[in-house]
Amino acid sequence: MKLEKLRNIGISAHIDSGKTTLSERILFYTGRIHKIEEVKGGGAGATMDHMELEKERGITITSAATSVEWKGHPINLIDTPGHVDFTVEVERSLRVLDGAVLVLCAVGGVQSQSMTVDRQMKRYHVPRLAFINKMDRTGADPLRVCEQMRAKLGCDTILMQLPMGAGETFNGVIDLVQMKAIRFSGNEGEIVTYEEIPADYQDQAVEARGAMLEQLAMYSDEMMELLLSEEEIPENLIHDVLEHAVQEQEATPVYLGTAFRNQGVQPLLDAVIRYLPSPLDREIKASKIENPEEKVELSPDPSKTFVGMAFKIVEDPYGQLTFMRIYQGSIEKGSMYFNQRTGKKDRFSRIVRMHSDKREEIDAASAGDIVAVMGIDCASGDTYAAESNYCSLESIFVPEPVLKVAINPLSRSDGDKLAKALQRFRKEDPTFRVTSDPETNEVLIAGMGELHLDIYVERIRREYGVGCEVSAPRVSYREAPTQVVEFDYKHKKQTGGSGQYAHIKGQLEPLPEDSTENFVFEEKIVGGRIPKQYIPSIEKGFRESLDKGPVADFPVVLVKMLVVDGSYHEVDSSDRAFQTAARGCFRETFQKSKPALLEPIMNFEIEAPESYQGSIVGDLTSRRGIVTSTDIRDGVSRITAEVPLAETFGYATDLRSMTQGQGVFSMELACYRQTPKNIQDEIVAERKQAQLVGAK
Repeated sequence: MKLEKLRNIGISAHIDSGKTTLSERILFYTGRIHKIEEVKGGGAGATMDHMELEKERGITITSAATSVEWKGHPINLIDTPGHVDFTVEVERSLRVLDGAVLVLCAVGGVQSQSMTVDRQMKRYHVPRLAFINKMDRTGADPLRVCEQMRAKLGCDTILMQLPMGAGETFNGVIDLVQMKAIRFSGNEGEIVTYEEIPADYQDQAVEARGAMLEQLAMYSDEMMELLLSEEEIPENLIHDVLEHAVQEQEATPVYLGTAFRNQGVQPLLDAVIRYLPSPLDREIKASKIENPEEKVELSPDPSKTFVGMAFKIVEDPYGQLTFMRIYQGSIEKGSMYFNQRTGKKDRFSRIVRMHSDKREEIDAASAGDIVAVMGIDCASGDTYAAESNYCSLESIFVPEPVLKVAINPLSRSDGDKLAKALQRFRKEDPTFRVTSDPETNEVLIAGMGELHLDIYVERIRREYGVGCEVSAPRVSYREAPTQVVEFDYKHKKQTGGSGQYAHIKGQLEPLPEDSTENFVFEEKIVGGRIPKQYIPSIEKGFRESLDKGPVADFPVVLVKMLVVDGSYHEVDSSDRAFQTAARGCFRETFQKSKPALLEPIMNFEIEAPESYQGSIVGDLTSRRGIVTSTDIRDGVSRITAEVPLAETFGYATDLRSMTQGQGVFSMELACYRQTPKNIQDEIVAERKQAQLVGAK
């Protein structure tokens, strides 16, 4: 395999933009499958949605990987979910990919989840192409979508094609590089013909090509000179300039089509192999284990020391299946490799190449490959290497869960099965947390939203045969100080033998709401008033106090502790004494800072017929929501709003009944904001009541 020909790409987008439908067409045109199946409707269901639940609901729940070949270029393809509840699937896929295709709906344009996916692509510096899908829908407007991408995503979109018709009349595209009309015929759109541009599109195409070249000239002095002197611009130069602009994440070329009607997919594949980077073009971020500040140079060379990342874990009847991206070196079946986090040596007993849920055994894999390894025990995000303590790859960002429910098996005898299921899902999905409530001894599961937890409860029922009873959802609130408080705290304890003595002075300060840090510790002690060896113990004591705040036992955030003075005792002071002092000091001082509860606020996006706009907005207001914008187009109203998570439970059902089943919505976490005083009092009272019941 020539590395410069390999492409590792992902397909990401908002819910219902057509990612899985596009993946299905890619598999068909590359010869991987011989019959196209659809996401919804009869038949066997889309290849990449292999879980029963995915087929039933018509949504993607887990990312699925496959490998195909297009014009002599091997492509590893990952289809990712659109729902924000499964955002970690997108997160970890983008972490190991070299390029991506951002799919947008020609009518819906840039939606809330498109913005989340865009942020994730930028976080991992993934170059991308955009594909405006559903050009056959009434109201399709690619120019408006490009404008939205510029305004909302801040990217330089370059329209590479012009549509011939739109909605029902859409029947192909005009390639602005070659200045040819492309039409798709045959039963499955498999016959692609390049022909002269129809006369009625000629002027439009010349104007659009001029605009495309002007945008590209911003990235090339040579092209700018040719343009200014009105000379013909060679096709190769266009490709080279665009490839460079895409790989530097400066420009996003836009392609058009309708995957469902089998139009526009092949030119997109041509663009993938032409403009998206191979593993050779990507920088690999790794650091030394003993000194994370020191970077390690890695290159996708099969002959060097092996380094790979386990980015996704799936338990199956035959053991753990670990998806791995190989960054450097090669792996062989049966060889031993080191987990860099644990230092443990694991045998890679079997290596398989995945095609959705089917697998193909292989003996070896090398740099640039995405494969799955059987029989190793590790966590998502672990780095593997041929030597111990070699390096650690940049980790995967894991968002914090926002919703909790208590879960109990319906029959006592199923307790062990439930524990086994929860253990498995916790390992597979880092955003799925399992804890127990010390007051009530209930098992709590936390996740990214109602759908996320619903899917897991349903999977426990189907895959493990355990019926579960689930409590009403509980919101993960946070506690934060609202004012600066000085402290002067002494911890003195004198019993038989050596005593305990620690004294700290300083102040507690609230951090700004947009702070990226939840806790900051600072010390400005001069003259050895507290010996240096005790400072880490003070910080440790403060940090231990953050898990449960004194208001209602929620985690404490946005707090800064500054220690400026104190004293110690030659005999009675110790690490333990200063730790205890810090804990006591934090509890006492935090109470005086007029602490407030912060609640998660969700970004809502609702689409419904225009006639229901009034009742939807009224309902959002009654849920303490703030409507941020309304937009009516072709009789469809799109409403965006910010609504507290606590007020959103059961919203799907309410919206359906309000709009006679015609309304759809999506939501994602926007921020944490202060809870109104009356609601804070209710939550605190409720928690106290629960503690009393638990104590009895």
